[in-house]
Amino acid sequence: MNDIIKEADFRKQIKTDPQQGYLFFGEEDYMKKFALDAAIAAISPDPSFSFFNEIRFDSVTYSPEALIDSFMPAPMMADRKIIIISQLDVKSMKPYEVDALLKAIEALGDYDYNTLIITVSADRFDVGNLPKKPSQILQKLAEHLIPVQFEKNSPARLAAWVSKHFEHNGVIASAEACNMVIERCGRDMYNLSGEIDKLSFYVLADGRNEITRDDIVYIAIPSTEYDSFALTNAIGARRREEALAILKDMKRRRLEPIIIVSEISGTINDMLRIAVLRADGLTQKEISAVTKIHEYRIGIIMRTLPDLDTCKRMLTLAKGADAEIKSSLDGFTVIERLICSI
Repeated sequence: MNDIIKEADFRKQIKTDPQQGYLFFGEEDYMKKFALDAAIAAISPDPSFSFFNEIRFDSVTYSPEALIDSFMPAPMMADRKIIIISQLDVKSMKPYEVDALLKAIEALGDYDYNTLIITVSADRFDVGNLPKKPSQILQKLAEHLIPVQFEKNSPARLAAWVSKHFEHNGVIASAEACNMVIERCGRDMYNLSGEIDKLSFYVLADGRNEITRDDIVYIAIPSTEYDSFALTNAIGARRREEALAILKDMKRRRLEPIIIVSEISGTINDMLRIAVLRADGLTQKEISAVTKIHEYRIGIIMRTLPDLDTCKRMLTLAKGADAEIKSSLDGFTVIERLICSI
């Protein structure tokens, strides 16, 4: 099995030493698109020859026979050509169809001028329990393709991306505004991209170039996607049914339990710091200055902030869950116990 590499490693490799095959998997479908664009720019930069050097399939047009046929023609006026299968629905494939796919990919070795990239969406591909236990299908594909994992962006990286997107549109957005957009619209980058563009056009049409809090409230559509912050709030308020429903949604979206617990612990730690400072009589603005947490986020936390003793108990239990989950085969059961123990 080929080692799993990160998106940044792929971008470096595709420019200098493109390999014969890659598998794009993971949660950030938006970033897969940009990595594909980078691969096309590196391998088939001349649009005049894209008909010959850029072959595309999707779940409908793909077949093992068509894939093998696409390997055969040599590239036109270039060293390599690129073949892309987008959003292949591996999860719905029958065992014999998976075998046919693997057999077709094996034929890639007979034509060393090709680079094949297969992309799969997070909800249509079983990755197993990474990094310890990759799924059987991931192991099989990784025998022939280099797996490239597109992990969910960290909050800091996502906020930086939101800021750059606004800047690209000619609009200024403060760090507070960027975080507010994420809090309101969720972390899905496709959705965020649309909301950022909508906000940008609205502000520019109004003769301004800077996003305000009122703009975000008026224009941006709130997301229904649950995150660890919503989960932690529900846990702290002892709304167990709501917390379990949020966890069920996270499980459906194949979020990593160890990451969920880590984010819960981080949010509870913020809650505890805020609760201590609030008990000392500090204002929201003063708490922000001390903790370096955005004032807007502090305001959200303070609306449902549990008492100090509850915060301390939650943090102790979350640390225990964090330690337990690293040796558990079922991380979601560990989180369920955490929810029901508070």
